[in-house]
Amino acid sequence: MANNTITDSNFNFTGQKSVYKGKVRQVYNINDEELVMVATDRLSAFDVVMPKGIPYKGQILNQIATKFMEQTEDIVPNWLTATPDPNVAVGHLCEPFKVEMVIRGYMSGHAAREYKLGKRVLCGVEMPDGMKENDKFPKPIITPATKAEMGDHDEDISREDILKRGIVSEQDYIILEDYTRKLFQRGTEIAASRGLILVDTKYEFGKTKEGKIVLIDEIHTPDSSRYFYAEGYQERQDKGEAQKQLSKEFVRQWLIANNFQGLEGQTVPFMSDEYIETVSERYIELYENIMGEKFIKADVSNIQERINNNVEVYLAK
Repeated sequence: MANNTITDSNFNFTGQKSVYKGKVRQVYNINDEELVMVATDRLSAFDVVMPKGIPYKGQILNQIATKFMEQTEDIVPNWLTATPDPNVAVGHLCEPFKVEMVIRGYMSGHAAREYKLGKRVLCGVEMPDGMKENDKFPKPIITPATKAEMGDHDEDISREDILKRGIVSEQDYIILEDYTRKLFQRGTEIAASRGLILVDTKYEFGKTKEGKIVLIDEIHTPDSSRYFYAEGYQERQDKGEAQKQLSKEFVRQWLIANNFQGLEGQTVPFMSDEYIETVSERYIELYENIMGEKFIKADVSNIQERINNNVEVYLAK
């Protein structure tokens, strides 16, 4: 099964101008008009791409992201125009903002790690005293990160610094904040309807050629978001127990337990085929819980050929 993954793609689509390789996606520029985004099965953690692909991961991420875009397009415009293949999204060519809009409803992950170090301000936003890990914030906080170039860690940044450094204009930033809060509110409602808590997430935005700000990249996927199971949440908090999570955190915890956090001099631990299989199963479980529907596995006998054919058929139209 581990062979039936797509970890790299060297497509040459009709009208292709250039290709950009991200941590888990490859983005093809078609005639400076459209972008074809291929979600690979690469797994990234601590900003490091793991040596083996995870079966069906690309399909899962792509389908969650595209379905959530469809479920939020009434409140926030997005870049998406078509999904010609289970691993592919096609949309408007956009100029991305060089900032990720991270929003947190609960003190988890990075925020909790900073809090434990005694910090009470994150990205210029104050965090109340006396909180425990995974407690709910009085209201969601926005803690942006600058988009790192390939290989570097994304960095926390405050609203003030974003404006001072001219990364985003104030006029645009107000829209980004508004869209971020609206998307998080909708995501929270959808998660609640599935017995989940949307803990934190990140959104990325870009500008179309016409200057319209739109949501790009992924939304509410387990790679960009953290979910808890709502049932038993409060009980676990009261007892000081770890929360039951639906996110990529289980991979991070496995890596930490195997002495890897992406730091200099550390090597990625060996991932057996059996372990890879369990990660794939967890991603399918994530999909089914987050989307509230059964996951349908696409044909993976020749993923490259399938994607190439489906995209070419779409572009010919």
